[in-house]
Amino acid sequence: MERFFKVRENGSTVKTEIFAGLSTFMTMAYIVALNPNLLTGFATGTPLWNAVFMATVLSSAIGTFVMAFAANKPFAMAPGMGLNSFYAAVVANISVIAGGISTEQSFNAAQCIILLEGIIFLVLTFMNVREKIVEAIPYGVRMGISPAIGLMLLNVGLGSNAGVYSETGGPFYMLGTFFANLTPSISKTQMGSGYSTMILYVLTTFIGLFLIVTLVHKKVKGSVLIGMLGASVVYWIGCFMQGTNPFASLSTASWAPPVSDMLDTTFLHFDFKTLLFIGWPTVVMLIVTFCMIDMFDTIGTLVGTATRAGMVDEKGRMPNMKQALFADAVGTVAGACTGTSTVTTFIESAAGVEEGGRTGLTAFTTAVLFLACMFIAPIAALVPAPATSAALIYVGVLMLSGLKNINFDDITQMLPVALMLIFMPITGSIGHGIGIALISYTAVMFLCGRKKEVSGLTLVLSILFVLKFFLVV
Repeated sequence: MERFFKVRENGSTVKTEIFAGLSTFMTMAYIVALNPNLLTGFATGTPLWNAVFMATVLSSAIGTFVMAFAANKPFAMAPGMGLNSFYAAVVANISVIAGGISTEQSFNAAQCIILLEGIIFLVLTFMNVREKIVEAIPYGVRMGISPAIGLMLLNVGLGSNAGVYSETGGPFYMLGTFFANLTPSISKTQMGSGYSTMILYVLTTFIGLFLIVTLVHKKVKGSVLIGMLGASVVYWIGCFMQGTNPFASLSTASWAPPVSDMLDTTFLHFDFKTLLFIGWPTVVMLIVTFCMIDMFDTIGTLVGTATRAGMVDEKGRMPNMKQALFADAVGTVAGACTGTSTVTTFIESAAGVEEGGRTGLTAFTTAVLFLACMFIAPIAALVPAPATSAALIYVGVLMLSGLKNINFDDITQMLPVALMLIFMPITGSIGHGIGIALISYTAVMFLCGRKKEVSGLTLVLSILFVLKFFLVV
């Protein structure tokens, strides 16, 4: 494996790569249960839920294996967050428009959209179109993607994962409820059991974060992984102290892979006839929307994470980008065939990169663990969200260091990056963040009389994002 993945040549070791793969998997293992929950409306235990669970595991493994062997990069893939919620909404709309059909029928109709998207991506990848799109992103914007993703990771880690959003505020009101509840005017008894749960989440998150930082400072191998395990132990102890058993789910968990449910419900069950009920214009619009969101989410994740890992050249270009984009397309087609939404590169891959992962062996390890989830999903589900948050916050802080590559004396470079830094975490979409950066870059360059520096493809991408934001969304 060392020779095949050129581990030593890339300045790593087999042990480091395996630890990195474990770290990546632990930060994104939540997708194994969360994705079928989102796509089926929490219909846990039903044939459709079981089918999507299997599809999630298989498509994630397939896409990540391709990333490992074709691109030799340490990035993992899975059904994209945000895209899966959009997919669930599409399924619901098909059910309403078509009328009198089962949930499975509308689900299989939506699978056709994902299949067409994946095929389009395969064609665009072989024609080098997607690679040219990457090169069309201005250098300053490209350098700003990594810190913008870092802010988004901080937002996710401190916000939704740690469970400390305020009841009325949005993404940047993280911790609002927590600190408000510490004021003497509010009785802890009045706040009920939710207070102790919130305290446990916050303590678990920050204990895990400080443990990771301490271990990294002491140069301990596997520090992110050890920190997550340490945070998990803190959480489990806290649960026992509150009178709950964090391992209770193991006694009723099913350990047998639900392969038959997938074969009977979603595997290659494309329903183009039902899809046509919503009309061709709507179908085309949905395909374009899925393509744009997925394309720039993947590009942003690859460029941002590769920049942090030092895998880009002096112009901000990543070697084997075409192969990495090919893995994304294959994963999406695999997801469509097995029964899940668009598969894309996960920003949680940054956890493995920070652990030292530099080759496809990291991705290979993560892919093997995804396959193992067919048998050990109940164990993977025991890693609590706040333990994951600790790793995401740590990685997010490190990715902010990319700001040093931005020329803040050049307003044409500074403005697009500044807007991207705020839009990416607010919208929760890497693609939307890049979109607003491209629009602002193009507008500023034209207004400043420097339109000749804007490439034709950059202009086209900016116009497409304007249309998407104001006409398609």
